[in-house]
Amino acid sequence: MTPPRARHRPPMHPPPEFPPRQPKPFARMPPAVFPVILGLLGLGLALREVGDPLAGLAEIGLGAVAGLWVFSVLAYASKVVRRPAVLVEEMRVLPGRLGLATASVGGLALAAVIAPYAPGFGRGVLVAGLALQAGLALLAIRVLIALPPEARTVTPAFHLHFVGFIVGGLAAPGLGWPGLALVLLWATIPVAAVIWGVSLAQLITRVPPAPLRPLLAIHLAPASLFASVAALTGQALLAQVAVGLGAAILTALVVSGRWIIAAGVTPMWGAFTFSLAAFAGAMLRVGGGWKAPGLVLTVILLGAIPMIAWSVLRQWPGGKLAAKTNAVEA
Repeated sequence: MTPPRARHRPPMHPPPEFPPRQPKPFARMPPAVFPVILGLLGLGLALREVGDPLAGLAEIGLGAVAGLWVFSVLAYASKVVRRPAVLVEEMRVLPGRLGLATASVGGLALAAVIAPYAPGFGRGVLVAGLALQAGLALLAIRVLIALPPEARTVTPAFHLHFVGFIVGGLAAPGLGWPGLALVLLWATIPVAAVIWGVSLAQLITRVPPAPLRPLLAIHLAPASLFASVAALTGQALLAQVAVGLGAAILTALVVSGRWIIAAGVTPMWGAFTFSLAAFAGAMLRVGGGWKAPGLVLTVILLGAIPMIAWSVLRQWPGGKLAAKTNAVEA
């Protein structure tokens, strides 16, 4: 005897919560805020090199942005404390790796901000920043090794993880450690050269997808920082060579500008902010014939970098930035 046909039952759903569950504060804090914060710090440091009449504006801006960096780091730290595994999960996606790398590099830039006011505190910040940078670089290596081969491709963001130590060289001379600046300079130049070479070979053989093309601007940052640190440590010839290399990279970026920004304004535009700020600061520190174009670029960036930063940061409170960049939830 055939059993009677079972009656179709609608799927069971849990009853709605009342009152509705509120998400925990900063549970999905996006690391994508850190690239533009680093860009603002770099702009402030470049303005500091201009001197009067922008000296006061530079210091006020640096103070405000330093506070924003500290707030953002504490917000992200609360997420990690709540669920430490988010750190590894975040590193598995490119926006997360980029954001965390710029967060630690921002700590090194913060040491340069503090140096003229509190050298002792600045030394502590610099040492802590270098330790954090090293820890994240090791974590990035561990995560990349575990990823599939196609996800381990060298990207311009590798500069931030493995060359970003050079930002400490901006602070070290002013903190009484010029020797440390030289060590950072000569240790990171070969690493940057390898990343440049591999990236150039990849660019020749395959075209990067449009949303990732703004990251090509990151190639400008190491050359700019090498020029700045060389100038601060009396390596005049190296400073000239490095700033010339930066000018060549910037020219290539400008010529390819329409192709690079084909995907429109995205959080990846944060790469433009800290890279261009680094180059403006480099031209001002090297001086001579580079000073006038450095002043022009700095004035342009006074409008451009805050606009890009605002376009990214305003998406943070509503969760839109977290969704766009695949931020992990704690």
